[in-house]
Amino acid sequence: MLEKLEGLADRYDELENQLASPNLYDDPERAAALTKEHRNLQPILQAYRAYQTACQDEQDAKELLSEAGGDAEMHALAQETLTSSREQKEQLEQELKLLLLPKDERDERSVIMEIRAGAGGEEAALFAASLYRMYTMYADTKGWKTERISDSETELGGFREITFSIDGEGAFSRLKYESGVHRVQRVPETESQGRVHTSTVTVAVLPEVDDVELTIDPKDLKIDTYRSSGAGGQHINKTSSAIRITHLPTGMVVECQDERSQFKNRDKAMKVLRSRLFEIKQREQDDAIAAERRSQVGSGDRSERIRTYNFPENRVSEHRIKLTIYKLDQFLDGNLDEVLDALITTDQAEKLAKMEN
Repeated sequence: MLEKLEGLADRYDELENQLASPNLYDDPERAAALTKEHRNLQPILQAYRAYQTACQDEQDAKELLSEAGGDAEMHALAQETLTSSREQKEQLEQELKLLLLPKDERDERSVIMEIRAGAGGEEAALFAASLYRMYTMYADTKGWKTERISDSETELGGFREITFSIDGEGAFSRLKYESGVHRVQRVPETESQGRVHTSTVTVAVLPEVDDVELTIDPKDLKIDTYRSSGAGGQHINKTSSAIRITHLPTGMVVECQDERSQFKNRDKAMKVLRSRLFEIKQREQDDAIAAERRSQVGSGDRSERIRTYNFPENRVSEHRIKLTIYKLDQFLDGNLDEVLDALITTDQAEKLAKMEN
């Protein structure tokens, strides 16, 4: 680890020299790449320098301890410094191990989220709407911007499916753990007998992808326009502004009718298509990794039941890490950090264990 840190320290110094050169900014793309690399290395170098200071403090305390002789006061001071520096050194060692974990290059990206009602009919659609509200409220707490892309609304205000974007730095790093099957247990409003029903909703979280990262041949696209419509078939507008894009090689279909502008709907639909195709490509790469090396928490398998929301008990059960909290009402109001922090910590611990084996 120390050899790697020394190498990173040398690279950091090299980057600082390059960034000080005025000629660098003649090439904005290279300047942006080097600035990003420099920014990413900063927390590692800060922790490493603090670690070096703690090591030096430990060494100084050892020397002071050996020189203390019969001086009780000096001996006590040296022992206290030694204990403190060792504790700080151990803490910084752990912090550095986490900072040196392989980075998911997608973590800093914005996301496309897709929520689909599963088993449970209208009740599942209503819960899909509850999850959409939950994620938009969470995004608000982070200062992220949400925008609807497409939806299929039911008469009672639920969603058969809804696709939306969340724009914000680091959105994927936290929301990627939400991919999977979400199960709800509650008494439906339409249930006269007061029986608890179980329904499911599927969530997919896709990192946003730039067009330069994934080239799509225009010949592979079939683009249709149609009139937007809302619940019950009521027309939202009288022009054919809604867009349906079919990716011919995969048969994937993306629709967008949220905007009145045909061009804006096309841009949004292409954004979703790129993210979906990128996910397929990413999954093909992930499948090449041995199963025992794949993180259980971070797998993002949307067929896996990840969480249960039990209304009678005001309970949220996170199955992947066996965590239960009795704050369902707060959770649905967008207070997700307690569970997301626990998921991230577990994911990091799994990766650390693999790195140390």
